Amino acid sequence: MIPAVLPTYARADIGFVRGEGPYLWGTDGRRYLDFGCGVAVTSLGHAHPKLVKALKDQVDKVWHVSNLYQIENQERLAKRLTAATFADSVFFCNSGAEANECAIKMARKHFYAAGQPERFRIITFEGAFHGRTLATLAAGGQAKYLEGFGPKAEGFDQVPFGDLEATEKAIGPATCALMIEPIQGESGIRVAPPDFLNGLRSLADKYGLLLIYDEIQTGVGRTGKFMAHEWWGAKPDIMSVAKAIGGGFPLGACLGTERAAAGMVVGTHGSTFGGNPLGTAVGNAVLDIVLADGFLEHVVAMGQHLKQQLAMVAEQHPKVIEEVRGIGLHLGLKAKVPVGDLLAAMRREGLIGIPGGDNVARIMPPLVIERTHIAEAIDKLGRACAGLAP
Repeated sequence: MIPAVLPTYARADIGFVRGEGPYLWGTDGRRYLDFGCGVAVTSLGHAHPKLVKALKDQVDKVWHVSNLYQIENQERLAKRLTAATFADSVFFCNSGAEANECAIKMARKHFYAAGQPERFRIITFEGAFHGRTLATLAAGGQAKYLEGFGPKAEGFDQVPFGDLEATEKAIGPATCALMIEPIQGESGIRVAPPDFLNGLRSLADKYGLLLIYDEIQTGVGRTGKFMAHEWWGAKPDIMSVAKAIGGGFPLGACLGTERAAAGMVVGTHGSTFGGNPLGTAVGNAVLDIVLADGFLEHVVAMGQHLKQQLAMVAEQHPKVIEEVRGIGLHLGLKAKVPVGDLLAAMRREGLIGIPGGDNVARIMPPLVIERTHIAEAIDKLGRACAGLAP
């Protein structure tokens, strides 16, 4: 008999009843150190007092009015995002997949409005994950996610990740954009090679294309910059963000330059709940913290320290961990044992990580962690590895 909740997830045999800072308390009565953040979502930890206050204050005012009316919180958040990034305008939604749908539509509409409707194809990269709608599945191009859902949505061409020559060869008269995650998260924390994003920016400029960044997992401080692409300096024309922007409350956004968004006029796109007063109240509270002086420097320092400590564990347990990957607090452990076994062993020790492709355990702690939390995590990881070593 099918369960009441559609069985589309391979869930661990544990639930959680309370969270505070970097910790979760499970239905088994144990306390866990959360180094997964619900897949890089609760980046300021659980029940952050500033986020809780922002949500409670807004709950007592108004929850929903729809985008048929002015929304003060939304206007403020949009102005702050454009001030902090390359963008001139923002569309708000509820999730990463919706943000990517908007990015795809924006790119195609740009060329339609410019009198070039034949330019609708987008070049994406092997190993990408852009969401689970039919369009974003096609953009990602991974067969395991596409299987069983009918013909792949037209308009996406995949090339090898990091291969500029293959990218240029794939550009044709119907190409409108290049779309990439600066760091592929679901595929196992695969960082774009040095100068690759700059190379894509040059190709976009050379052929008159739009450059789209999917920063859903890497954005809003995760790597130690507000947006990960800032490490390389190559600005996009369109960018999707979600996850951490709401600190745990569903919120997504698609950012674009004035040029890129020129075709997105009244009636071309919409969202019932996107940018509602609750979500944008929390989003503004998130920016209060992440954009405060010294915050991102703290993320860089903690990321460097955590990566060094993870490398030491890898050296001590070479039969369990092969490699440490990533930037800032967006890290991954490529395992030599099945990654599910490693994550289960970590949970037994009270440490939570997230599975990724390429047999990688993603390590994505709250951005507010301190050295004491890292020491605790390394102790738990070391014990987990010791229990798995042949």
